[in-house]
Amino acid sequence: MFDMGRSFLASVERYPNALAISDHDVRYTYSEWLDDILRVVTGFEKNKIKFGHHIITMLSNRYEAATIHIACQLSGVIITPLNWRAPCEELDYVVKDSEAVAIIFESATEKTIVSSSEAKYLSKIAVETNHEIGTPWEQFKNCHPAPKSSNAYPDSTSVMLYTSGTTGRSKGVPRSHFAERASAIAHIAQNLYHQEEVTLGVMPLYHTMGVRSLLASIINNGHFVCQRRFDPEEALHLIEKEKITNLYLVPTLYHDLISSQSFSHTDISSVKKLGFAGQAMTDGLLKRLDEKFKPELFVNHYGSSEIYTFTVERNAVRKPGSAGKAGINQNIRIVKLGSKDPENPTMTDEEGQIIASLDGDEAFNGYWKRDDANEKSIYERWYFTGDIGYRDIDGDLFVTGRVDDMIISGGENILPAEIESVLSLHPAVAEVAVVGLPNERWGQQVTAFISKGHKLTLEELDAWCLASALASFKRPREYIFVQEVPKSPVGKILRRLLVSGNYEKLEEN
Repeated sequence: MFDMGRSFLASVERYPNALAISDHDVRYTYSEWLDDILRVVTGFEKNKIKFGHHIITMLSNRYEAATIHIACQLSGVIITPLNWRAPCEELDYVVKDSEAVAIIFESATEKTIVSSSEAKYLSKIAVETNHEIGTPWEQFKNCHPAPKSSNAYPDSTSVMLYTSGTTGRSKGVPRSHFAERASAIAHIAQNLYHQEEVTLGVMPLYHTMGVRSLLASIINNGHFVCQRRFDPEEALHLIEKEKITNLYLVPTLYHDLISSQSFSHTDISSVKKLGFAGQAMTDGLLKRLDEKFKPELFVNHYGSSEIYTFTVERNAVRKPGSAGKAGINQNIRIVKLGSKDPENPTMTDEEGQIIASLDGDEAFNGYWKRDDANEKSIYERWYFTGDIGYRDIDGDLFVTGRVDDMIISGGENILPAEIESVLSLHPAVAEVAVVGLPNERWGQQVTAFISKGHKLTLEELDAWCLASALASFKRPREYIFVQEVPKSPVGKILRRLLVSGNYEKLEEN
């Protein structure tokens, strides 16, 4: 059974002269890239970074970040990538929690490293050379290439991702080589990727979507096009220049892409496959993307860091909102709200908690040093996702919200997703997020935060909802226009910031 290191070596042997990765002026074939990767493996050894050690990376989606990721797969070092925007307090926590021995950084993250009280104890490698701290990258990898072999095993830990920690301390999610390889192969199969696939590598490599894009590309001998940070203008330039064939993004990035002034005069004809994950896509955005790209395949992928794939819908336009059916490595159930019994299923069209089998090939084995989190989320070899959803008569899954996002207004349980989809279809609505704000009479008041594309009034929005199939009690009782809907670095709506008042309000006009 292959680990991820052997998987990469097999790809090099299969097509050594195929273009593997590009990043601005860097363009390397698989064999050329392997030479650099093996030098990094030797660099680990010379710096006493050994099998089973954790290293933290705080890097954008650059060539070096991808190179380090693959070098870790060959050496058995556990890559622990952290959001390059993370504050020093979060870095301090992750350094201590992961027991890391080294950190690799770039200019954008140097200030955080210097400010960290814990990072001062780590070995430091600086990707760019204009740093006062750390071993320069070129010096670090100025070594003879290591042998073409892998020190890892299928059950070795490949990567440890940290969850966002929106409701408390972030949690380490260790993932084995076996699980990572199974996830990548499933990603290839479920998105019908071929060996000449050209992937826009913009989803962060500290996020499961970014890691999956990279690993699927290398296993399939594709071309991974680095985009260090998302910029819609640059992304469109790369699509046209590199003939990108697939996009795998969160809905927010798709929204920004098609809203760009350059979109209408960019050649996007090479893009044949669209995929999204991370959050639900509104009906309005789904429709606009289908009209503009006319993709051969439009995949809604529903999953998590803990278990990469829950379900897949390969024709997102066929049934808007559907997350489809269980992935090829997974089994999904929906159990009664509030129940911890995997054998307590809901009926058709009845909302409940979505749970996923931990016996699937893509599953993790539990959180890093967090028995409390394991006790909360894992029961009888089932992972309780914290999501709410239902299955329709066809057996397709619809994810309607998070347990934590549920609005209870006047004793009624209301989930934001349905309301957001209705409002998203209004032509003047650019983005929308719905939350429950405290209300003395109702407990919580359904409130919609709107980023508008052009002139729009509160009365128009209310009339739009009244004319829809939305139940009257679900209709927002207040609409607030905002400059933008607050989101995480990977595009997830941060409802807690709306609840706490952390947004820029616009006047109605």
